[in-house]
Amino acid sequence: MSHNIEDKDKVDHVSDLDSSNSESHKKSIYPQGNANTIGIFEDSTQAEEGNTNEEPAENILTQYDEETVMNMGRHFAQKNGFHSEVELFAKGAALARDPKGYNRMKFLTQEEHDAVYREIHHPWDIPPKLWLIVLAISLAAATQGADESVINGSNLFYPKYMGIGDDDQRSRWLEGLVNAAPYLFCAVVSTFITDPLNRRFGRKWVIFWASFASSVTCFWQGFTNTWYHLFIARACLGAFGIGPKSATVPVYASEAAPAPIRGALTMLWQFFTALGIAIGYVFSIAFYHVPAHGIGGGLNWRLMLGSAMLPATLALFFIPMIPESPRWLMGKGRYVEAFDSLKGIRKHPISAARDLFYQHVLFQEEEGFDAPFWQRFKELFTVRRNRNATIASFIVTFMQQFCGINVIAYYSSSIFINANFSEISALGASVGFGFLNTIFALPAFFTIDRYGRRFLLLMTFPLMGLFLFMTGFSFWIPEEHRDGRLASICLGIYIYTIFYSFGSGVVTFPYTAECFPLYVRTLGTSIAIGNLWFWNFILAITWPSMLDAFKPQGAFGWYAGWNFVGFFLVLWFLPETKSLTLEELDEVFDVPLMKHARYQTRELWDVIQVHVFRKNITRQPPLHARHRTHVTTEKWDGKPEHEFIE
Repeated sequence: MSHNIEDKDKVDHVSDLDSSNSESHKKSIYPQGNANTIGIFEDSTQAEEGNTNEEPAENILTQYDEETVMNMGRHFAQKNGFHSEVELFAKGAALARDPKGYNRMKFLTQEEHDAVYREIHHPWDIPPKLWLIVLAISLAAATQGADESVINGSNLFYPKYMGIGDDDQRSRWLEGLVNAAPYLFCAVVSTFITDPLNRRFGRKWVIFWASFASSVTCFWQGFTNTWYHLFIARACLGAFGIGPKSATVPVYASEAAPAPIRGALTMLWQFFTALGIAIGYVFSIAFYHVPAHGIGGGLNWRLMLGSAMLPATLALFFIPMIPESPRWLMGKGRYVEAFDSLKGIRKHPISAARDLFYQHVLFQEEEGFDAPFWQRFKELFTVRRNRNATIASFIVTFMQQFCGINVIAYYSSSIFINANFSEISALGASVGFGFLNTIFALPAFFTIDRYGRRFLLLMTFPLMGLFLFMTGFSFWIPEEHRDGRLASICLGIYIYTIFYSFGSGVVTFPYTAECFPLYVRTLGTSIAIGNLWFWNFILAITWPSMLDAFKPQGAFGWYAGWNFVGFFLVLWFLPETKSLTLEELDEVFDVPLMKHARYQTRELWDVIQVHVFRKNITRQPPLHARHRTHVTTEKWDGKPEHEFIE
């Protein structure tokens, strides 16, 4: 193909995109064509068709013809040292321009054609190195879950030994403080060290050293003898283990995953965290009857706390074998290493070339990657695209805590004992909670990328509120009906857990990891996760006293009410992120929040009119319809009508 002067000008223009475009890249240049991701519950016809891999109607490269884009790919390859792969990048650039148009691209070999076909139609046919990433992040997440739940069983023993086991207010607050220590230091320490660590060492090694810190501090907890010594050990666990790991792993997973399975791969963090919580309960039961063997205060609770080091130690063997995030390497200008990383986690070099080229083009739009910390921090709130992402991430992280789940994760044994279970029966009931939390996260693998993040949250928050009310009100059942009382409490907690598991439980970390642009991604994610841990701390430290003051009925009712608040926060202020590449979310988050809220309120009212009042109404146009040349309007009696705009 010829390299004419006009094409050369276009090549140079796109390869060295000026990062000073309007309002410092704050106004996206990527048209968001997927109108189906905007409505309250998604487009029903799309859901029926099962189209989970839809692409945006346009991307930045569609303004150029195919020959020009291929020349851009050649220019990129030559400029970055890929001299033997110039034609590979030309083909990759063409695919980046039109990902589903591979059938008409005669320049693709049969092998390349088959690789692209299989990637689209069999998205879980992924290479071994990507499965290794799955294993490594799964172990890191299981470590986190075990870190959180082993305190549940040890709560039955260590407070009495450390002099905070009385029922007075001092003991209640100190027990809450010790239990909540990791989450306090996640919020006030790791929030501010995670971004510098990521920028300096990369995603992979932050995950490694955070897992190492988790292993060491869990071992340390088993040797404490005073409440303040245990507080210090748990504070270090949060600051250097749980905090950096929880903010980095979802970002790493989202940057390594192909777009069609990004949500499912990123939610592995929450799924295996839930599995780790269940394992922590199993450890608690396994060590419950261990005798003291002359050790002061007993050996059983020490083994419970120390057992969480096992998955962390195992993770340390696998993390060095996984590749660094290709997006992080690109941010450092290390394109050859980024391509090597992508080749290891894509099935064919053509896919790696396509993704590297397109990420580079979009990356040029994100100025300020090397901007000072305080400038990037300021732009989280002063730039509308970033501000909307910050607000949305704060909502999902706040609601993951104030939906009430970690009250049960940390205190379920105490809750069940308060319901007149024996200690060992309470631990057994807690195991049931842990495994339900794990098992019912599985449906989200098949729904999070098909129906979207908003859909899962909007469907589950009201149901979670109802069953938390049921749990609290069950404590009013008289003692003479003990069996019915226990059954009702267990049923309420278990069904609540089921809805949490494929709602807020799996959405929070993927959403937080994907909603920020690259140049503020680790900073925004670490602050959002710090917000999560802060409210986790508030919940953990206040629950014992809240239980005394409000009784179980009022305490559970408090968090039940927040689930209904969460429904409206999601409805009004959470844009959908499914099915778009990380860099193509700009326009979604650049819509003014009040405009988004008004649109979604109308959507809710339309749903009520159709399904409650049985009216036939005309659906409002998509929020981003100005970027579409073909708009579908649909009568809500199920009969589609098509309007073509010239």
